[in-house]
Amino acid sequence: MRRSSHRILILVVLVALVAGLVWGITSALADDASPPADGGGKEKVILQFGWYQKLDNLNPFIGYQNVSYAVYFENYDTLVNYDAETLQPAPGIAESWETSTDGKTWTFHIRKDIKWHDGEPLTANDVAFTFNYVVDYQMGAFTTYTNAIKHATAIDDYTVEIECTKPKAGMLQAWVPILPEHIWGKIKPDDAEGKFQNPPPCIGSGAFQVVEWKKSEYVRMVANKEYWGGAPQIDELIFRFYTNQDTMVADLKQGAIQYAEVPQAQFTTLQNDPAFTVGKAHEDTFENLGINCYTGASEGHPALKDPAFRKALNWAIDRETIASVAYGGGALPASGFLPSGYWKAPLDFHWDPPADQKYTYDIERAKQELDAAGYKDGDGDGVREYKGEPIKLRLWAVSEKNEYTKAAKLITGSLRKAGLQVELQTLDDGAVSEGIYNMESGEFVPDYDLFVWGWGGDYDPGFLLSIFLTDQINSWSDCAWSNSEYDELFKQQDGELDPQKRKELIWRMQEIVYDQTPYVVLVYPLTLEAYDTAKWEGWVQMPSGTGTVQNYWTYLNVHPKTTQSADEGGGGSGWVVPLVIAIVAIVVIALVVWLVMRGRGKAVEEG
Repeated sequence: MRRSSHRILILVVLVALVAGLVWGITSALADDASPPADGGGKEKVILQFGWYQKLDNLNPFIGYQNVSYAVYFENYDTLVNYDAETLQPAPGIAESWETSTDGKTWTFHIRKDIKWHDGEPLTANDVAFTFNYVVDYQMGAFTTYTNAIKHATAIDDYTVEIECTKPKAGMLQAWVPILPEHIWGKIKPDDAEGKFQNPPPCIGSGAFQVVEWKKSEYVRMVANKEYWGGAPQIDELIFRFYTNQDTMVADLKQGAIQYAEVPQAQFTTLQNDPAFTVGKAHEDTFENLGINCYTGASEGHPALKDPAFRKALNWAIDRETIASVAYGGGALPASGFLPSGYWKAPLDFHWDPPADQKYTYDIERAKQELDAAGYKDGDGDGVREYKGEPIKLRLWAVSEKNEYTKAAKLITGSLRKAGLQVELQTLDDGAVSEGIYNMESGEFVPDYDLFVWGWGGDYDPGFLLSIFLTDQINSWSDCAWSNSEYDELFKQQDGELDPQKRKELIWRMQEIVYDQTPYVVLVYPLTLEAYDTAKWEGWVQMPSGTGTVQNYWTYLNVHPKTTQSADEGGGGSGWVVPLVIAIVAIVVIALVVWLVMRGRGKAVEEG
């Protein structure tokens, strides 16, 4: 009987150990789960995007980086949205609109169910306030969208009328974030363009709200579950900022982020990984050699003010090699500054120069053009002179992308072959901006020569057209170029309601820029992107077939894939492991019971 009692004790201990094991593993699984979104046991669904760029400001009147605008237009709504497939205007805050027969008065009908993130209702008064704030105080970040707008009036709570001085073709493409009057009405315009930082939580009406920003690391946005366009299917959207693309791709592979723009070498590898979809997306972007063209007080080299000198530089730039070597084939050689492959016929706004106007890579031709313009090497030392002094140019590459530095190195070599002395530096965007917008005693005095950087536009070409306007000098214009014909054509296209006639005006504008060379447009970068389609679905390409999935419609619709077990069991797959453990425990206990009972019977016989 003592032996039997000992086995029963063993049985009790084993049962306790197995039960403890089941409890411990189940508890550990529970501890590993994401924290609940609402305290009710539901796991947060978090989508994380990697950016090889940093958000520079949460104030939409100050920020200028692409990632900053991606954040603005998730936090705030626009009056009119864009269709993902066609890029044509679609309902936004305004569910419908009409224009007068003369094209000067636009009437927008505002949705009646929209609230700001703080619960206040959004009305036509907020829309009128936003447009008047930009127009009346000439808020530089958005004046290119409000050209020809005279005044906005709230007819009632849900009707706003916008009066223009002339027909306005780009009225439906006015990408102005609608701001809450009860907050921004208290911000002085000078502060809005200067010191106001717009700290989180940022009150807007968009599908997401900025609630946290850790500079150089990430910005976190939470979903607006009462969004008028339907609640996003995720709980949080996080943009993470990287200084190393390889690190970003490593995080993508490990599941720390779900989307990344990837370098060419990693792109090739990810093409063979079934967990990801990769693509080369066409966007409304170009990258360029910018030139200090300012004819006023300037610290730039005087030769750069001469169009003949700038034109000669075109022949020394090998766009094909820059695209294939600096960008590893992830870009297309450029011509006009509106990119190819983005807009579709019959309204393809991209212009290509005819063969007899096209600049090609020809160092000897570059030398001939510089000689003809009077920039010769008079003393035979291999460096051309300006008024007897060697021409020495500063070339800055923005450190944001490795491709900029690679392109700048190729350009440096070519310009030196043409007889120009070039000093290359890689600087961060802040340092480059300081030179471009240098002020001395309150006067604009740009202090730079050349730089390699890029631009991203909107779904309509209006913004990219505007960066060359005379009135954008010391604002969006970073080349400080002025051309009266270009300025006039911009006004004409902005008021031309016939799409085909507008396109012809826009083509002529590109031709002027190509000829006068305030920029040497280098390439149209393709967005080499990779995103998780093994675990996530609902990605939306914009425009359809050629565009990126990095857009409003993706953020609204993407969500984790639902597993088969979750569909059938209704509780996900988290129950599988504990169930298996429990079954194993039962088997172990049964086996031990059988052994104990068998041993106890034998002990009685022996006694």
